[in-house]
Amino acid sequence: MKKSKNNHIILFDGVCNLCNSAVLFLLKRDKKAVFSFASLQSETAVQLLKKHNYTNQNLQSIVYISHGTLYAQSTAALRISQQLSGGWKYCYYLIFVPKKIRDAVYTYIANHRYQWFGKKEQCAVPSKNDQHRFL
Repeated sequence: MKKSKNNHIILFDGVCNLCNSAVLFLLKRDKKAVFSFASLQSETAVQLLKKHNYTNQNLQSIVYISHGTLYAQSTAALRISQQLSGGWKYCYYLIFVPKKIRDAVYTYIANHRYQWFGKKEQCAVPSKNDQHRFL
């Protein structure tokens, strides 16, 4: 497993079009290059999830590991937004919505993401400029 240079790792479903679009969105708005990325299908992700005793066999959640703490589902998304520049960081205040409600919305979208946004046959390959950000 490649070691990350930072403490902000995002694990995402590499075949999901919505997830890949979210990664592109983050790459564009992560001006300080805080985040590193890995596909949930990768060996790096398998090792990180094992290290944190996290099992999500059906790959239904984005996972964010920050300073050794693992976050999933809506909490992961909101914690990620907190690191972005501009108005996006204010999305974090949705953390005050009860987790049960946030995760229900998150799960609904996750369960329909392939139907609504499509799916790739294999994980997307990052551009040459962004390869160093992928574990």
